[in-house]
Amino acid sequence: MNLSSSLPPADSETGISAARRVYGLLRQRIVEMSMLPGARIVEKELAEELGTSRTPVHEAVQRLADEGLIEVLPRVGTFVARIPLDSLEEAMLVRCALETAIIEKAAERATPEGIERLRAILATQAECIANDDIRGFHRTDEGFHAALAELSGYPGVWPMILQAKTQMDRYRQLTLPLAGRMADVMAEHNEVIDALVSGDPRQAVAAMRSHLDHVLPVLEITRKLRPEYFMPHLNTKPLR
Repeated sequence: MNLSSSLPPADSETGISAARRVYGLLRQRIVEMSMLPGARIVEKELAEELGTSRTPVHEAVQRLADEGLIEVLPRVGTFVARIPLDSLEEAMLVRCALETAIIEKAAERATPEGIERLRAILATQAECIANDDIRGFHRTDEGFHAALAELSGYPGVWPMILQAKTQMDRYRQLTLPLAGRMADVMAEHNEVIDALVSGDPRQAVAAMRSHLDHVLPVLEITRKLRPEYFMPHLNTKPLR
């Protein structure tokens, strides 16, 4: 697992900045599924690869453990956490509430320049599909939804959504390779844009709900393909 090429250049900043850099890199790799659920994490090896001391690595690992992305098992080891099935529907509930609120405001405030920006993002998504660039597609997906938050006049809501959907993003990295999935997402994005152009907040909310409602139903497919990546349900409440 050679991560050193992705680490920003070292500088004269304090250990706090080093921990921040290591945290950002490890978090990105975990969310993008470059570091897979269940993979062992050895802080000494990471420190050597990243050209830093163990302290920033340890601090970053502890922070990620607090976020549920790393699991520290005393006398056993440290591992990339599996995706908790129980948290996905809850995360989707939070995301849907925030994103429908955003899209309602965006429908009232969208400008021609804002719509053009969204269409430019979709053009980039089309290139990602043509090149089978899954990670690039995911990043443009993030850009699309962040742009919607800006159009709404409430850009600060997007970081809240990002935090709420961390585990969901890991799962989505498994769904995008499914045949036709990226094209379906892009088509749903087009419907959201069309609803914004209409200027009807109700139509925009309906388009966003339809888009987000397609996320969880493909969970069962991916769970069966890679069951070792998921933490089983702790209750009997099924995902819808």
